[in-house]
Amino acid sequence: MSEAARIRKATFHLYTFTISKLISTFGSSVYTFGISLYVLSLTGSAASFAINLICSILPRSLIAPFAGYAADSYSKKKLVILSQGASVLAVAGLLIYSLASGLSLSAIYITTAVVSASSMFTSVTFTSSIANLIDPERIQKAMGFNQSAMSIATIGGPVVGGMLFGFVSMNVFLAIQMAAYAIAVLLESTMNFKLFTNAGEKEGSERQQSMVKSMKEGAVYLRANRVIMVIVTTAVGINFFFSAMMIGLPFIAVQQLNISSAHFGIIEGTIAAGMLVASIYFAVRKEVKFPLLFSKRAILAMSVMLGALAMPLILNLTYGMNVGYLAILMFSFGVSNIFVNTPIGVMMQKDVDEKYRGRVFGILDSMCMAMMPVGYLLFGLLYDVVPAQFVVWGSSLCLILLTLYMMRPSVMKEAYPELARPAPGQPELQ
Repeated sequence: MSEAARIRKATFHLYTFTISKLISTFGSSVYTFGISLYVLSLTGSAASFAINLICSILPRSLIAPFAGYAADSYSKKKLVILSQGASVLAVAGLLIYSLASGLSLSAIYITTAVVSASSMFTSVTFTSSIANLIDPERIQKAMGFNQSAMSIATIGGPVVGGMLFGFVSMNVFLAIQMAAYAIAVLLESTMNFKLFTNAGEKEGSERQQSMVKSMKEGAVYLRANRVIMVIVTTAVGINFFFSAMMIGLPFIAVQQLNISSAHFGIIEGTIAAGMLVASIYFAVRKEVKFPLLFSKRAILAMSVMLGALAMPLILNLTYGMNVGYLAILMFSFGVSNIFVNTPIGVMMQKDVDEKYRGRVFGILDSMCMAMMPVGYLLFGLLYDVVPAQFVVWGSSLCLILLTLYMMRPSVMKEAYPELARPAPGQPELQ
């Protein structure tokens, strides 16, 4: 294939990938919200709702390393289509069961777990395939579009899910989900997952290895690559300490500041709005030259914002000022979140060896997701026994110290040797 033809195909991928990701992510968001509302209306039990949430999170954290192994060992295109097809079949099975016997909690839990597991295979495979689908010059644009799709799904999924739950039957709701997943499969079937690849000849030998040996090789590769290991470790720390914000935001806003649920919903929505704005920015701007340094500064900014969450507790602000302050703070947090993730994502797409890319992203997803329930449990307990401002200040300080240590000048020098003696106009190592 000529270079011009590959660029045209990459352009096609850029938009089909974005539309497919939007449909599948939006569909998952709508399904999760709508089915959770159904569980609550069916049982009136918070415990039943929590079990459905666990069925959504736990399979993803457990399966991510295996999804990474599969992405490195088998055809990425077949894997994406099969995993998306599994989501279609899972929802179809729940629909058939509903028509035959009516919905039950056990059937909902099983379907949620299957959809969660299959979506993890799709997500890891797609993430490890971006550099194979898109030319190197437009990877940042693709990452920006990807983040935009996720932000739109985060904003619109609950809205559409709530509307569908209120206006259509659950059977129609499930049929719509099937159609959405099926459209995503059709779009993905048109993609060439080997358009930009250097590892085609390795696929067969990699497949012959045992799964355990292959996954160990991925872990050895990760440990041997200091810069990538720093990124993974820092990402795990971010997910852990920002559990303090995910638990603290509703606790501080609703419990201590007495902000209404309607206004709190607006505050939460500004996070996704900030992510959308920042994603569009990265989709149109030129590629970040020093992504690790750029992301380090964004993480430090996020850490300060985490500490700033406690300010309404020590300042005597009016109700409207509290709502406005938190909305602006969460919008800024959403922006900084993309400022961290997108440059690092582009860097990993280019710097991680294609042979190991799936396993590295699988390990990263698994470790980050594993930190979420641990952080939720720990900080949930802390907020009950320690004043909230001390919890967020302590978390903010710990994250700042972690970032300054993990991304210290010696690591930056290894990542960017040219910054050891910066030319005029280049940033200095910090």
